[in-house]
Formats: sequence, structure tokens, C-alpha cells
Amino acid sequence: MHVDSVAGIPEVRPGDDVAELVADRTELRAGDVVCVASTIVSKAEGRQADLGDFPASERAREIAAHLSEVAGEEKDPRFAQAVLEESDELLMEAPFLLSATRFGHVTVNAGIDRSNVPDADLLLLPEDPAASARRLHEDLGVPVVVTDTSGRPFRHGQRGVALGWAGMVANRDWRGETDRDGRELGVTVQSVVDELAAAANLVTGEGDGGTPVAVVRDWSFGDHAGHDDLFRDPETDFVRQALREWEF
Repeated sequence: MHVDSVAGIPEVRPGDDVAELVADRTELRAGDVVCVASTIVSKAEGRQADLGDFPASERAREIAAHLSEVAGEEKDPRFAQAVLEESDELLMEAPFLLSATRFGHVTVNAGIDRSNVPDADLLLLPEDPAASARRLHEDLGVPVVVTDTSGRPFRHGQRGVALGWAGMVANRDWRGETDRDGRELGVTVQSVVDELAAAANLVTGEGDGGTPVAVVRDWSFGDHAGHDDLFRDPETDFVRQALREWEF
């Protein structure tokens, strides 16, 4: 397969048509998958915010005070309030904020970004990345994955992950197929939208040299079963259940 970044996309402003910005700069083919950074989706959808938009509640002030004590530096309670408002559940309050977003993604600080936001203090994740991906898919006519970068437990560093997708299913389900020795696979489910997001992140890059869109070409889902169960539900997420009882 081939993965190429799309050059020349300008700074995105609220109301911009992301699909048009992509289509004007690359010729898409049937079978392509477009991976779009959530940053430009959020910017186009007006998800910029200022700290002043989040007056701190008592809980936010308590969280910020605890984080300040742990980190040895002052933490803004308004940022803690923003995380609370963007979260369905706060799983950890120290030594950092780990939250579950309303659409099921578990990440640090509810995915709120403070980098590459020229006109505001904060950039929030898209409210509904799946709906954002559906709109882009309808306009571009090819599968779309809305991506973000995220850390992973037990490992250093970040990698690309999928927040929303449309025009394809999230997972290849290998259960019921056989290995090379004829043994039936019982648990193997491959998150292809995450793997495509990670591949895209290799070419889109980070920091001030990053580009927000990549096109994956000559990749095929193959003849496999598939499903969209990417985010674990709380009832079967034993790590999440353990974190609820953990205190720092």
C-alpha cells in the first residue's frame, strides 16, 4: 500500500469546507482511504475555546490544586473545568487527567489541545467524530478516518488512533478463520482504522512541520468479517473499572 500526505492545506478556520480543501489538492480514486487529523475537523467545526469560557467549579479547583501539588507547578482550574465538561467520566485526577469522552475514546485531558491553535487558548475534539467522518465520506466519496495522536499504557510515545470513521468498518474479525496449522482463531480482532491512522501519522508528522491529511492507496480490507466495536464499553473494560478504585 502507499501512504502520502496531502500538501498545501492552509490554516483551517471555522466554517471551512474540509472536504473541498482535500479534493482541491489531491485526485482521489476508488479504494482510497482519507485520514484526516481531528485538529482541522475541530477548527472547521468551531471547536476553539478560551480558558475564560470555563469558569472553574469547586471540583475543578480541587483537581487543579491536587495536580499543582503533585507537579510542583501551578495548574489552571479553568483547564480542569474544560476537561470535566468535555468528559463523560474522569478516570484519573492525578498525576494527570485521564478521561472518557462522550463518544467513547479514553485519553489524557479529554483530548484538548493547546498546540497549533492560533486564535484561541484551547482546541476541543470534534463533538461527534463519527458524524464528522460521515459528512466527509459523503462529500469525498471514499472511506474517511478522523484521527488523533494518543499515548498507550505500558509504552512511551504517541501514535495515531481513529476517533471516527465512515465508509468502512473499524475491525477485521479473524475469529473463526484458521492459522497456518489449521487451528481456529478464537480472539483475534484487528483494529484496521487504528492501524491506518498510525500509518497516516508516519507521513503527516507532528509539530510545526505537520500536515493534517493523508491518503492511503492500494490497501484492501480483504475477505474477512468486520464490525465497528472499537471502544470497549465500561461493563467489559476491566482496566477502566480498576482505575475507578485507584487513588494517587
